[in-house]
Amino acid sequence: MTAPFRSSTLTVKPEWIDYNGHLNMAYYNVLFDLCADEIYEQMGFGPDYHKATGNTTYVAEFHVAYLRELHVNDPVNVTFQLIDFDAKRFHSYQEIWHEDGWLAATGEALTLHVDQSGPRVAPMPSEVLAKVTALHAAHAALPRPERVGASIGIKRR
Repeated sequence: MTAPFRSSTLTVKPEWIDYNGHLNMAYYNVLFDLCADEIYEQMGFGPDYHKATGNTTYVAEFHVAYLRELHVNDPVNVTFQLIDFDAKRFHSYQEIWHEDGWLAATGEALTLHVDQSGPRVAPMPSEVLAKVTALHAAHAALPRPERVGASIGIKRR
């Protein structure tokens, strides 16, 4: 398992471009989500997880920082770093990297493990928690990203 996780190469689609000629803000979230789909397999939340268990994940909070514009057909990779977790939730940090080596955006999430019969937040099954624990151990040696926990606001003197 690599640390941090790095997605396959993704490409900015023409239909994602807004009237300003760059990637619409909503599609940065799509790129973050496509990366999550890839790492979720390793975490035990693959496509069959809901069907087999009645459980899933819900993102409770997500913060995006747009650092540099992306344009049509730009090739990118998205990273995923597990910052913290407990039995019912996890905190992750992601970055969108252009193939040329520059950082386009960052995203930070608090995700809940949910039993959809309620729906209610519920503990992860032990086999999933073991995979999340292993991923966290693989990411524990990584430096804490500078933007984790960044706040939004107008700074006044």
